[in-house]
Parts: sequence; C-alpha cells; structure tokens
Amino acid sequence: MFDRNLADGTDLGAAFCVTVDDEVVIDLHGGFADEARTRPWVADTIVGVYSTTKTMAALTALLVADRGELDFAAPVARYWPEFAAAGKAEVTVAQVMSHSSGLCGWREPVTSDDLYDWEKVTALLAAQEPYWKPGTASGYHVVTQGYLIGEVLRRITGRTLGTLFREEIAGPLGADFHIGLPASEGSRVADLIPPADGPPPGTAELWKVVADNPDLDPLLTRTREWQAAEIPAGNGIGNARAVAGIHAILANGGVSQGHRFLSEEGCRRALEEQVSGVDLVLGTTMRWGLGFALGAGLMPNDNTIFWGGYGGSLAIVDLDARTSIAYTPNRMIGGTTGDFRALELAMEFWS
Repeated sequence: MFDRNLADGTDLGAAFCVTVDDEVVIDLHGGFADEARTRPWVADTIVGVYSTTKTMAALTALLVADRGELDFAAPVARYWPEFAAAGKAEVTVAQVMSHSSGLCGWREPVTSDDLYDWEKVTALLAAQEPYWKPGTASGYHVVTQGYLIGEVLRRITGRTLGTLFREEIAGPLGADFHIGLPASEGSRVADLIPPADGPPPGTAELWKVVADNPDLDPLLTRTREWQAAEIPAGNGIGNARAVAGIHAILANGGVSQGHRFLSEEGCRRALEEQVSGVDLVLGTTMRWGLGFALGAGLMPNDNTIFWGGYGGSLAIVDLDARTSIAYTPNRMIGGTTGDFRALELAMEFWS
C-alpha cells in the first residue's frame, strides 16, 4: 500500500515506521521531497508534522512528572504564578494536557510572527480568561497547548521545551526529531505541499477562535523563522523512524535502547482519562488522557494512545502490544489531525 500511494500520487513523498518490542520491524520511505520532484525522499529526509509535535511535548511533560518535579493535579499557577489571573487560579496542568483548560486560542489578535515571540504569546495566555469553565469539556488547543506546557516546564527546569526534549529524549536516542531545527539541518527538510482546499471549514462553536488567529499558511513551514522557532504544539520536524523510535519509550514501559527514561507507571499515566465528550473546537467526540487521545474502542487494543497533525502525520502507541507506529507525509490532505492514509497503513500492519 505504501508503494501504491507513491505510484498513484496519493503521496508525493512519505515515510512509515513500526517498532515492536523496541525493534524496528517496518521502515519505509520513498517519493520526493519537493513538488517539482527534483529531490528524492531519502533515509534522512525530515518533514514538518504539525500537531504530531504535541505527542513529543506530552512525552517531555510525562518525563518531568515521573521525576517528581511536576504534579499534573497541581494548579498551573503553582509553577507559573502570573497564570492565576482572570479566574485561572485553579486551572490544573492536567487540564492543559487534556485540552480542557479553556485556553484554546488567544483573545487578542495574534500574527504568525508573534508565534516566534515566546514571552509575548505566553504572557497573553496568562492574562486572559478561559473560553469556558475549565475541566468541563475539551476544546482542542491547536497552537496554545505547546506554549502552556512549555512555559510550565520552563518555570520548573529553567530549560525550554525544545531544549529539554533534545537533551533528555531525542539526543540520548539519536532520534532525528527537532522542536527548533538547527540551521545546519535545513537542507534535509521536505517541502509540505498545501492541500488544494485548505483545512475543512469547522462547524464547532470555537473553531473560528483557533482557525484564524493567526492564519497559518503551510508555506510558512518552509521558512527559516518557522523551522528555528519552538512552537511545541505544531512545528516539530522529523520523520517516521524518529517518531516511532521516540514513542517506543512509551510502548515499552519507559525503556528504549537499553536506557530507562520513565517508569512503567509514568508511561501509563498517559492513559488516564481526563475528559470526554464533544470537543468544543473539533466538533467530534473525543477522549483525552494526559497529552494523547485515547484509542480504546477505536484500535485493536484498549491501552492505545495516539495523535496526528494537519496534513496527515500520525503517531500511535499501543502499550499492550508494545508497538509504536508513525507516518510522515509531505503531500497534505485537508484533515486537521491525520487522515486515512496513515490509518490504512496501520490497518495493513495490524492485519
């Protein structure tokens, strides 16, 4: 199926990887890294994965919590005192992790350039009121979640989320995934090809809050400014081998490549349901754990977590089967959180 998608134009360039018991069992890549088909997609090609980045931010938070430095049940304001403004003194870290803090977007106008100004966008979030009563429902925090988690972790550790992730997870694994890409790696990045019709128009109550403020043109992902920034909900750059390899940590009880990153209990915290029901931004029924959507009833094994990104990327972690699955394409399809290509590849593997 992977080869067929490249041959018939469903994919332009892509990678697909599966690990089982911390061993790579499928590792595919092919096609082209650019629309003109002048750059073959090779083994070390990397690509923007949009919201699949959120899974890396969540894993980083799980690691810090497992060390006893972060309490998900604690108010965000314990770590970030300014956040208590505008009635948010009781908003918990778990609510941020599960998109239920009420801060799905900014109330003040924000430009794409503002996303590169960490201090500005986090200060705006600290000052504003939630859009709904925190904890009562989820509303997908499309861009804001990464800043919220990242600022909590920065206040605790003194390091940015991208730095923490690199030093504590990607670096030790030798995983080719970046939240803040060094300039030296820019030549390896595949061009994301925008979908012909853009993202589907949302009908949910708060869709416009997140869709237009700011407007995120996929062509921004080709700029040095975007690639260099840390936008931990959306500008991660890597490939399927890196995504699956990193999530092998969660799939294997906290151990990967002979190194223990988290306790098994710390990994399984991602499965703790925080909120369920119709998401106020996505308009679909969601079940959120700590940083991941819960796959029970949707996937072969109940103890499965997942999330994907605008254009088609997807990460799946099956804790029962000790399996991680990842797909990273560059031809974008309009869905905001993954699409059928990744699911069909995963289903072919499961069958």
